[in-house]
Amino acid sequence: MPAPNIDTIVSLAKRRGFVFPSSEVYGGLGSAWDYGPLGVELCNNVKQSWWQWLVYGRDDIEGIDSSIILNRLVWKYSGHEATFHDPLVDCRECKSRMRADKLEGYFPEGAAGNREGFDANERLRAGLVKCAQCGSTNLTDERHFNMMFRTMLGAAAVEDDPMALAYLRPETAQGIFINFLNVQTTMRRKVPFGIAQVGKSFRNEITPGNFILRTREFEQMEMEYFVKPDAEHLKLVDEWVELYIEWFKGLGLDPGNLKLHEVPKTELAHYSKRTVDIMYRYFPERPEEERQWEELMGIAYRTDFDLRSHSSKATDAEGNRINSDSTEDLSYFDESTKQRFYPHVIEPAAGVNRTVLAVLMDAYSEKTNDKGEMRVILRLSPQLAPIKAAILPLAKNKPEIVGMAKAIKRSLQPVLRAVYDDTGGIGKLYARQDEIGTPFCVTVDHQSLEDEAVTVRDRDTWEQERIKVSDLAEHLQKRLKPFPVTIPESL
Repeated sequence: MPAPNIDTIVSLAKRRGFVFPSSEVYGGLGSAWDYGPLGVELCNNVKQSWWQWLVYGRDDIEGIDSSIILNRLVWKYSGHEATFHDPLVDCRECKSRMRADKLEGYFPEGAAGNREGFDANERLRAGLVKCAQCGSTNLTDERHFNMMFRTMLGAAAVEDDPMALAYLRPETAQGIFINFLNVQTTMRRKVPFGIAQVGKSFRNEITPGNFILRTREFEQMEMEYFVKPDAEHLKLVDEWVELYIEWFKGLGLDPGNLKLHEVPKTELAHYSKRTVDIMYRYFPERPEEERQWEELMGIAYRTDFDLRSHSSKATDAEGNRINSDSTEDLSYFDESTKQRFYPHVIEPAAGVNRTVLAVLMDAYSEKTNDKGEMRVILRLSPQLAPIKAAILPLAKNKPEIVGMAKAIKRSLQPVLRAVYDDTGGIGKLYARQDEIGTPFCVTVDHQSLEDEAVTVRDRDTWEQERIKVSDLAEHLQKRLKPFPVTIPESL
């Protein structure tokens, strides 16, 4: 059974060193979190799994790492300066500031998510929309709030100098698009092919919250898959959805906690012709089924919007240049057909933070031991577990046992993440490792000194078996394989 709510994971995460509140010694910072020793390992393992699966496991995807701060013109021509905003309102009673379209009563009955056919400000003035904090209907008209973080470049920059204005990137995708030609030519790639990137993005969310689910600083795993204009684009979206569902299952997510959401046309981003969100049940405690789900990731068909927007030669329907500032044409010449075109794009965009939270929630379980005591077990996929094996001496006051245990830990370290721990009795040590998701505990006892064997305990079953020290590394590596899944045929 997964975690009953996010609060359960918040408690576990801080208690066991996964996630800490940021700037806690100064009272914290809203929706900012620091990843502790185990959290950073878990995040790295998620990213490595994704990179291994897409970049190493396929023959048609390259990786890059673009700059967080890009030329301001990137965001002008991507449309972010003009359209990357949320509706903002203030409550006149409690002075709270909120995102309007998340409030009760914002949408007419039966029109949830559909912004067409009604005037939001009329509903606000009529008192039909309620403040999320105090329940008041005395709210201001909505106004647009751009979510990009602004910064100034240069030592001589002043706040009102437009030439010094820059933004922290709100997505990693644009760094891929402006490098399309660089990657395509240097790696001699032919369409279709993809470019993948993992990196930090920043969005000045009006109402962040729910632990690491919605934060202003977050990490993305994005891939842009470039295809021909006549490809079956909508079918490709479905294929990538299927591939990602299988990948999430391989991380240990229960298919019953995943569902698909076809984004309505009225809610699509300005660049998208179709978007399918993979939703996860982050709020199982909520009685209303529809409120239990939140977006885990999205797969969008972005057409040729981005490459055309950043190209020097692209024109609109009237023949006018779209971009008068670009110095490069990002079109592609197909040698087989002798045609030049702007590739269309399928974009699967996942978040590291949201994936980690879903993994933790699905891995959480409780089990009662022989004494009737409840124990928490984090049933993480072996590939994601921060620590693969804990080496535990049965008697820490016996130098021979301690020495052997530390030697085993050193011998395992080159092939898997192992730790040595003697800070408690064996029962408490087992419980601690279960709670942080360590798949195996290796106990060195008095008999080990005689038969050169150790006891290997399984995290999920609590079963134990005796293994020769000489066979230990091979034994653990065989059992530390990822959860088995059926991967659909490659695109």
